[in-house]
Amino acid sequence: MTVLLLLGVSLLNPAAAQTPPALPLPQGRFLQTTVRVGEPLDYELRYAHAPSLEVVFPDSLARFAPFEYAGKTFYPTRTRRGVSLDRAVYHLRTFRLDSVQVLALPVAVLQGPDTLSVAPSPSRVRLRRTAAPLPPGTTALPALRQHLTLEAVPPAFNYPYWLAGVLVGLLLLAGGAALFRQRLVRRYRAYKQRKNHGYFLAQFARHVERFELSRSATNVERAVVLWKNYLAGLENSALNSFTTREIVAYFENDADVRQALSTTDRVIYGNLQTEGAEEVDRAFQRLRGFAERRYASVVG
Repeated sequence: MTVLLLLGVSLLNPAAAQTPPALPLPQGRFLQTTVRVGEPLDYELRYAHAPSLEVVFPDSLARFAPFEYAGKTFYPTRTRRGVSLDRAVYHLRTFRLDSVQVLALPVAVLQGPDTLSVAPSPSRVRLRRTAAPLPPGTTALPALRQHLTLEAVPPAFNYPYWLAGVLVGLLLLAGGAALFRQRLVRRYRAYKQRKNHGYFLAQFARHVERFELSRSATNVERAVVLWKNYLAGLENSALNSFTTREIVAYFENDADVRQALSTTDRVIYGNLQTEGAEEVDRAFQRLRGFAERRYASVVG
């Protein structure tokens, strides 16, 4: 009889037979009971529901008044024994002066083309004041106390300005190098030639001194090789591989070069005679004098 009665009620009221079951309510609570103005405050929102439900938690665009949104932490859904649990913690701040402040964040449940908003019971937090309340009957505000002492602020390293300064410095160096490159190259080349010339004169004088002590043709040959190598570097040519005739022709039949090399060739490739020592000394003087004239012409 009861079954027939229920069937009759369903036939008489089809809308009542299609009414969906009531959705469970989410749970919202503040993780602390009191808060000060501007202090961080966490609000936890939990929703236990059937695994088949599609649930959407509030995001940063939701209405958090009287609080201000500062961030959130979501936790993955956990399903146990046919019940899914969604949980999120919202990081808030308040700048209102109400003694008790209330919040109830709703959860959106998607059911086909419809979206249902399910809100938890309101959760309350009490404002913890830092200033003493005014005495009863007092209407005027207390006078403000001035504090004009300067506070020491540690200097901060200004990275953008330093990077900009380094970049400008590099650009100036690059521009200066491009503008004065030829002049710098000439100065460096002159410095290198001056060093090489001083080294040549010192070594050449040493070979001459050794010849005066030993009268050996080996020292004459070493002095001539040194002279050729120095002029080859000074002229930027392969002069050190030339024969005596080719060297004389290269220097346009210069008298000092022709006479000096002719004398040194007779000493190196012939027998050195004691009476020819003065002639060899004059040959050394001609070679050194010619090298100094060529250096002056190249540097000048």
